[in-house]
Amino acid sequence: MYKQKIFSMRKLYLILLLLIGVCGELLAQDPQFSQFYAAPLYLNPGFTGTADMHRANVVYRNQWPALPKAYTTMAFSYDYNMRKLNSGFGLMVLQDRAGTGGYVRTGASGFYSYKVQLKKGWVISPGLQFGYVNTGLDWSKLTLGDQIGFNDLTIPTTNDQDVMKVRGFGYMDFGTGLLVYNKLAWFGASAYHINEPNQSLLERDDRLPAKYTAHGGVRIKLYNGLLTRTRVSSIAPSFIYKKQGNFQQLDLGLHFHYNPIMAGIWYRGVPLVKNDYEYNRQDAVAFLFGIRMPQFDVGYSYDFTISSLGPVSGGAHEVTIVYNFITRESRKVKRKEKFIPCPTF
Repeated sequence: MYKQKIFSMRKLYLILLLLIGVCGELLAQDPQFSQFYAAPLYLNPGFTGTADMHRANVVYRNQWPALPKAYTTMAFSYDYNMRKLNSGFGLMVLQDRAGTGGYVRTGASGFYSYKVQLKKGWVISPGLQFGYVNTGLDWSKLTLGDQIGFNDLTIPTTNDQDVMKVRGFGYMDFGTGLLVYNKLAWFGASAYHINEPNQSLLERDDRLPAKYTAHGGVRIKLYNGLLTRTRVSSIAPSFIYKKQGNFQQLDLGLHFHYNPIMAGIWYRGVPLVKNDYEYNRQDAVAFLFGIRMPQFDVGYSYDFTISSLGPVSGGAHEVTIVYNFITRESRKVKRKEKFIPCPTF
């Protein structure tokens, strides 16, 4: 019985070491959302103010839930379309937790975009992001090797002296982006962490690489007949390409819309490109489902892991809520003066 307990403890510890190693490898990269349309400011500052007027977004993601406290990410954002100034203003708070040691990264950012109305309903929207990030460990959730007797076992243990050097700190963070869109198509590019801040927890020089994205999509109506229909189904193929340091990823997806329902499927990975992160070459297939109500959008997605981690990771669950505020001021604006919001789901 004692040997069985020791074996179980060893197995658990090795899993924790693997998780810590994976976390250490991934801390240089940003968290990601499968339902990118529910976190538009996180994708591109140019999305700021692209709703009809007020918009609030909440996203919760639980990645690899089968592993011990792997990754949980929460984000809240609010943005406002101020038509009088042809501008959008926004803010976002994001918290990312990783690992059993309670690694926590919390950031707050402000956003600004300026809208330029082009011909034939096109809008160009350059945007800026500026923020502050605080990061560190939750010591109440950290258990060192000698606290659970692993120093007496013939397995590797963490260096408690190194762990004690871990410190919490903060840094400034800046980004920019450009978005071009109309009511049926959108294309953009963005760059986050352009100042490449130092994110080391051990007083070393460990820079957070700048993250670059290119993205786009188009909505295609499935009915163009002479009869007027209150609801018309459509499909929306989209893509997102991301590069951050040696990490790169391509997301390809297709959404089907028939109000109030949306269903979609996405593939994530770069199978034809050599990637230092082998588990990410074939990352996941995401299945999405959403319902649109008069002012609410509610969505759920599940990522089925197809990387080397396999089903043991538990995939990823993501829940989103989008709330659009319609005020008297919004109703008074003439139709021709409105900017056409780029597609949500």
